[in-house]
Amino acid sequence: MESVIQSYRIRLDGIRFRAKHGVSRAERDLPQDFVVCLEVELPIALLPRTDARARVFDYDRLASLVVDAGTSASYKLLETLAERIIARVLDDTPALCVTVQVKKFGPPTSVSVDAASVELSGKKRG
Repeated sequence: MESVIQSYRIRLDGIRFRAKHGVSRAERDLPQDFVVCLEVELPIALLPRTDARARVFDYDRLASLVVDAGTSASYKLLETLAERIIARVLDDTPALCVTVQVKKFGPPTSVSVDAASVELSGKKRG
């Protein structure tokens, strides 16, 4: 029995970069560590029909887009950073839908918190 593929998703976990994001001036003065998990849904037509690396969507390209979006500007909010990453991936790839989780370690809180993260999803219009 032949299977029928219904979706094509790529997930990259643990894309790391250092950047200057945060609400306070102190947070934006020193680079901090950020970790991104990215999931993209691609058109099924892009699914490789042979077991050849040349036919697969380039994971490195996706990771590089995330790092570039995360390091090319400084944002106060994780939400804004996540939105910019989604916009960049949707604009620069054939992705139909993108989910991104952005994690920041040691957020400035009144109680001890290891990390804060935001997860957003977006899709191409039209």
